[in-house]
Amino acid sequence: MHKKHRKRAHNHIAQFVACCIARLAWVVNLLNHLIEIIQQHRKTQGQGFHVSALAGNPPSSTQLFLLSKFEFGIAGYLRSEKLTPRLLWQQVEHRIVPSASGYIVFDDSVLDKRYASKIELARTQYSGNEHGVVQGIGLVSCVYVNVSRSEFWVIDYRLYDPQRDGKSKLDHVADMLDNLIEYKRVPFATVLMDAWYATQELMAKIDHIEKIYYCPLKVNRKVDDSQGQQPYNRVDELEWSEADLAHGKTIKIRNFPKDKKVKLFRVTVSTSRTDYIVTNDISQNSTDETQKASAVRWRVEEFHREVKQLTGIEACQCRKARIQRNHIACSLLVWSRLKAIASCTDQTIYQVKAGLLRNYLIGQLKQPDIRMTFV
Repeated sequence: MHKKHRKRAHNHIAQFVACCIARLAWVVNLLNHLIEIIQQHRKTQGQGFHVSALAGNPPSSTQLFLLSKFEFGIAGYLRSEKLTPRLLWQQVEHRIVPSASGYIVFDDSVLDKRYASKIELARTQYSGNEHGVVQGIGLVSCVYVNVSRSEFWVIDYRLYDPQRDGKSKLDHVADMLDNLIEYKRVPFATVLMDAWYATQELMAKIDHIEKIYYCPLKVNRKVDDSQGQQPYNRVDELEWSEADLAHGKTIKIRNFPKDKKVKLFRVTVSTSRTDYIVTNDISQNSTDETQKASAVRWRVEEFHREVKQLTGIEACQCRKARIQRNHIACSLLVWSRLKAIASCTDQTIYQVKAGLLRNYLIGQLKQPDIRMTFV
C-alpha cells in the first residue's frame, strides 16, 4: 500500500476507535443518571440498590468493567423490575411551570416493531406516520404545555395492550384525565386531542370538569347545522358562507345529546388539507384563534419525534411485555433528562445529545487515551 494511503487508513481507524470510546463514555453518563433515578425510586419502596455508580469522562478500566457487568445484567434487571408512569411524573413534577391557561394534549404513536412477531405488546394498529397499519406497540401520551413559556412536559403515558388489560386507547386517555384531576392537580384550561378521541363520552367528560376542548373531526362525521330542519350531512359537505369561514358555525353532532351544541370551524392548513375543528367553547368566534389554539397540539408530535430519534425507544427486541414496558419507561426518563438540560442551557435537545460527545471526542482525536500502533 502506498505510504500516503496507509497513513490515511490509519487515521480513519484511529478516529473510529476514538468514536467508540466516546460513545462508551456517553453511555456511562446516561446510565449514571438512570441509576440515580431508579435508586431514588427503589428507596421510596424500602429497597436497596447495589449496583455501583458509573461515572467518569473518560471511563476508567474499572468503570468499563462495571459497565460490562451492568450491561450483562440489564435484561435480568428489566425483567424483574416494574417501572411505572408514576416514576416519570416524580421526575418532572418539580420542573413543571404551571399556568392557569395551560394545555393538556393527548395523542398516541406506534413504536415500530414490524419485524418482531413474537413481542408480547406488539400488535397490528394504524400508524399516522406510515399512513397505514403496522406491527408495533401503541404509546398513548399526555403532555402539559405552558404556551406563555413555549415549554412542554410529558407527565403521563400508557401502553396499548387490550389483550391483557381490556382497555382501548380511549379508556387510557380517560384514565389519565381522571388521574390528572384527582392526583396530579396541575392547573389547565384546555384539552387538545386527535380526531380519534372526538367521541361523545370523552367530550362529555371534559364538559363535566368544565374545561374547553379543541379537536378535529373526521370528514365523514355526520353533523347538523340547520337546527334540526335538514338531515345530518358529512362535515365536508356543509356549505360555508364568508361569515361562517371567519367566525365558525354552531352545529349538533350525530348521536350527541339533543341539547348539546358545539362550535365548528373550517381551518385551511395547506392547499391540500382542510381541518374541521370542533370546540365546546360556544363563545369562540374566530377561526384564526381556533387555528392558533389547535396548533399547540403539535407539541406532542414533537415529543414523539424526539423520543424515537434520540433514545432508542424502538430498539428493544425482547419478547416479554415487562421488559418492553421497563425499556420504554427508561427511554422516557432519558428524554425527560435531555429535555431538562436543553431548557437550562438554551439549546435544542439534539444539540444537547451531540454536545455530550463533542468535547470528549475532540480531546480523544487530539490526544487519544488508547493509541494505535502499526507495524
